[in-house]
Amino acid sequence: MLSMNSVCFSYRETKGKKRVLSDISADFQTGKIYAIYGSSGVGKTTCLSLMGGLDTPKKGSITVDGKDIKEIGYGELRKKHIAFIFQDYHLFPYMTALENVILAVSITKNIEGKEIRQKAVELLRTLGIDEETMSRPITKISGGQQQRTAIARALIKNPSYILADEPTGNLDKENAEKIMEILSDLAHSQSKCIIIATHSDMVCSYADVVMRMCDGELIVEGK
Repeated sequence: MLSMNSVCFSYRETKGKKRVLSDISADFQTGKIYAIYGSSGVGKTTCLSLMGGLDTPKKGSITVDGKDIKEIGYGELRKKHIAFIFQDYHLFPYMTALENVILAVSITKNIEGKEIRQKAVELLRTLGIDEETMSRPITKISGGQQQRTAIARALIKNPSYILADEPTGNLDKENAEKIMEILSDLAHSQSKCIIIATHSDMVCSYADVVMRMCDGELIVEGK
């Protein structure tokens, strides 16, 4: 279980501090999709950054299976437990889809070779990208295919927790729904915990738990 325990966070501004999160406590279990819902600027992405160790709470703690992520180590956290999927993909434009996925493993685990390539090919195939497409430069494939590549890059490390920041924001309705079907299958068939920051009602419709971010608080809503 991934947990936020009385977490507070604020940004320093020229006129003082702007509080973004106020004493948030929440648990995120594997096998479920969570949607953190709200308008731009309310702190959704900040929540993901804190859970992924990209920012540090001013107060409170974040734990994975009861252990503070500071004790785990932020690098180790992202190697073994958590992966990110971003709205703008964060893929290397000078590489192919396949090379982008392989690189994620070679950077984090210092492993490369035939076995990793085979695993990357299988993952991309499973996500609907054939070998001809995965061999093209990433800029020569569609937005939906780029987002599937980003999902494969996250999955190749076999994390328990996947943090997705507006993963359908740059996609048309059809591709957005396909991406959500993939994420839903990952949560329910492969027992991943998917936590999505979103302002989309469609994304929320796929979530097992919807949490509204408002005035620095995270409020669980009924579906």
